[in-house]
Amino acid sequence: MLEDLHIASIVVSTIRNAPVLMFAAMAGLFAERSGVVDLALEGKILASAFASAAVAFTTQNVWYGIAAGTAVSAALALIQGYVSISQKGNQLVAGMAINIAISGLTFVLAQFFFQQGGRTPDLGAARLFDIVLPGTAALANVPFIGWLYGHVIGGHSILVYVAFLLVPLVHWVLYHSRFGLRLRACGENPHAADAAGVNVEATRYAAMLIAGVLCSFSGAYLAIVQSGFFLRDMSAGAGYLALTALVFGNWRPLYTALGCIMFGFFSAVQIQMEGVDLPGVGRIPGSLIQMIPYVVTVIVLAGLMAKSVAPKAIGKPFVKSR
Repeated sequence: MLEDLHIASIVVSTIRNAPVLMFAAMAGLFAERSGVVDLALEGKILASAFASAAVAFTTQNVWYGIAAGTAVSAALALIQGYVSISQKGNQLVAGMAINIAISGLTFVLAQFFFQQGGRTPDLGAARLFDIVLPGTAALANVPFIGWLYGHVIGGHSILVYVAFLLVPLVHWVLYHSRFGLRLRACGENPHAADAAGVNVEATRYAAMLIAGVLCSFSGAYLAIVQSGFFLRDMSAGAGYLALTALVFGNWRPLYTALGCIMFGFFSAVQIQMEGVDLPGVGRIPGSLIQMIPYVVTVIVLAGLMAKSVAPKAIGKPFVKSR
């Protein structure tokens, strides 16, 4: 049966791994297309993961957990926006400061509230579970079709479907809406946008708010869908991988999503390789296997950084001309 083959597990794992990066990458896309470097994706993922898990466990309501994660991530995005947009601060420093602060703060709060070594208790029923599509049982024994319908198309959390539907929606907003036109103008030539009557600061704040909301789904997915609890630094560099996917995709939604799927694929391969004895090599240490996604990241950055064209005004504070 196809389900017993490693390739089948890799395909399903890729689909389930990609949403964490896709939500974060689409969030970074809005921020960076407006001209703000969103290095704080990692911190916002971690903060929303903790808030989602803590509130979902306390209330035993998954939707309250997601709402809490969204509120926390949006608040961090607005703080980041205040430093980077209103105060004209260094955007890289602001992003790293948020990442470092949240890494320590979430651990301290988790230990203070739950006393379980910096993690939350298992969420139990307060999780988002997989959706079983109608007709799955009837097609279960049909070769390939049953697996495709039950495990590739169906059998996922609602956030997986939201992540994949988000890509064409972001593409439409960015390239076929008035807001998207203003957003891209602010990231390419904010002074020309300002001369045309666009409020550059307001547009960038809107982009940061959208980025905060989208990034929260990445954290919620980690805690409420994949793990079922919060663990210290459980984002494990997902925010940085999402930024790499942005470079890979040249700040375009469709290509960026492909980059996220690529990293999801290598994460799935990493999981499949753990504990496997290779002919003539033996069992590869788990620490080496866990390096695979990050080695791929370095290779992608080394090969594509020179070819990628970032928004021209990215990282540059906007000072209104008089």
